[in-house]
Amino acid sequence: MDRITTNPNQCGGRPCVRGMRIRVADILDLFAAGLSAAEVLAELPDLEPEDLIACFQYAARRVEHPILRAA
Repeated sequence: MDRITTNPNQCGGRPCVRGMRIRVADILDLFAAGLSAAEVLAELPDLEPEDLIACFQYAARRVEHPILRAA
């Protein structure tokens, strides 16, 4: 997960890839639009295949959290 970074002075503190101004949300949006991994890498040549995996891992961990309810 060291490939995903956050910096309050960059991209509004949103999670980015390896300190670049490529946001995790941007990569996920490209996949949601139907692009393949090869197309995403061609569109953003500074990315590495491991960056794409890190984005999915980050997103999965963000949505998989326990919801605590008051008794």
